[in-house]
Amino acid sequence: MPAAAARGPLLHLRRNPAPRLAAARRSFSSSGMRCVSAAAAAGGGGRERRSSPAYGGLLLDAGGTLLQLARPVAQTYASLGRRYGMSKSEESIKEGFKRAFSAPWPKTLRYQGDGRPFWRVVVAEATECTNNDYFEEVYEYYAHGDAWHLPAGAYEALRDLKDAGVKLAVVSNFDTRLRKLLKDLHVSDMFDAIVVSSEVGHEKPAPEIFKIALDQIGVEASKAVHVGDDETADKAGANAIGLECWLWGQDVRTFSEIRDQILTKFPQ
Repeated sequence: MPAAAARGPLLHLRRNPAPRLAAARRSFSSSGMRCVSAAAAAGGGGRERRSSPAYGGLLLDAGGTLLQLARPVAQTYASLGRRYGMSKSEESIKEGFKRAFSAPWPKTLRYQGDGRPFWRVVVAEATECTNNDYFEEVYEYYAHGDAWHLPAGAYEALRDLKDAGVKLAVVSNFDTRLRKLLKDLHVSDMFDAIVVSSEVGHEKPAPEIFKIALDQIGVEASKAVHVGDDETADKAGANAIGLECWLWGQDVRTFSEIRDQILTKFPQ
């Protein structure tokens, strides 16, 4: 190829570079915007994982929050009671259960040790059946993990939180059956602390039970959040010591939501 012909395109570019450079800039800009858009889509529409969690500790209520019944109480009481001649309707049992459970308890703690004295009163009031064998069958039914289940996604969310360094604790008004239930449901080892009212001598909303949990996980109240389903026992009790509380079923409805509020930040 003659030298002049080879130099031709180069000379043309040197003399008039603007159109080619402008085209290159347009191409780079378009490609860059596509990359930014793809990154935004991959990040969940603008949500970003925090470099550190929003809260250093998560406290969880057990019954009604972490532990959900496999079937309604009234249905269980009625089905187990048939062999003992108990014929009350499920609706009547439900009303009796609510009445017994909400009535003032004359002692300091409802749950002492295995909780049998309290639950004996509840079962008798709900069913009008005082047969001891019936009571024991009901009591033992709820001592096994197959009577309960975790909310959908709970195990995965707890694992993610633990992997992120969040300290986890159960804080529950419960009797001594709770530890076994957590083991049956394969979540006991997830928790850095399990604080049970019948063991520590305090029931929510008493501030002591929350403080014990925080001390055991080594997190200050201002850096933790509690999740429970009771306005008084959970929310009022936690707030009284400066601990934020999310009500299960109102403020949060899934464990993935709990996880995301702790680990995810939303740009202002």
